[in-house]
Amino acid sequence: MMKNLYNGRCLSEGYPDLEKLGVEYFKQHQGTISRISEIVACINRLLDISKGLNTACVIGCGPNPSSVKDLLEMGFNAVGIEPVSGSAEAAAFFLGDSSRIIHASAEQLLLPDNSQRIVFLESVLEHVDSPVKSLSEAYRVLAPGGVLYIYTTNKIRVSLTGRNDEFNVRFYNWFPSLIKESYVFMHLHFNPKLANFTPRPAVHWFTYSELCKLGRSVGFAQFYSLLDLLDTDSESIRKSMFRKFLLKKVRYNPWLRALSLVQFGSSIFMLKRNVP
Repeated sequence: MMKNLYNGRCLSEGYPDLEKLGVEYFKQHQGTISRISEIVACINRLLDISKGLNTACVIGCGPNPSSVKDLLEMGFNAVGIEPVSGSAEAAAFFLGDSSRIIHASAEQLLLPDNSQRIVFLESVLEHVDSPVKSLSEAYRVLAPGGVLYIYTTNKIRVSLTGRNDEFNVRFYNWFPSLIKESYVFMHLHFNPKLANFTPRPAVHWFTYSELCKLGRSVGFAQFYSLLDLLDTDSESIRKSMFRKFLLKKVRYNPWLRALSLVQFGSSIFMLKRNVP
């Protein structure tokens, strides 16, 4: 079967109908419950979001943009950015408002300069063509004093099961880059089940310090993790005594904070300087 896929077709066309398969898969598997309210609460501990712009955009909102819906219900003037045309159409249908969904990529957001108070990049940066261009665009559209929230892959996270959210291959995040590239090639051309039928598999894997370095390279000034901003009474902390213990200990100890970020360094808040 694999050998016959490209009889009469160019290899660069990739697996047949992969984008359509991906849209259908994510329609069924993208959750309709978001963590936006928890993230916004964290941002509100960082700065007072009741003042100034109330705009927000969700990059890579997917076909079921529950995060955009939640932001709208919270009073934000929110939009979703989606690069896959089929997912953008499904997202507009989900919201019942096509004006809230923009068909665009993370590298070219089609939003005005300094127009957004918050930009969300959840489970997106690992999939983009260029992380630097994507962060540059987020920086461009953020208003001075605005915040970019990122949740992405963690290449040094330790898991006893070896499972990850991107590839159905255990311990994938620890593989050498050359092995990862070979799996990406196999997924795009022969076996789309490897990365759950996405036409844009996760090709970038980060550490928290690498995210800070990328952010500084495009102009972001300050960086915060969930460890710095979560409330001990938040739902995600109450569920785990270990996390509650960590939260109390790591904030004032650089060594413990660094050790904790090995596991919890997937999330980062980047702050754009507030120009006087």
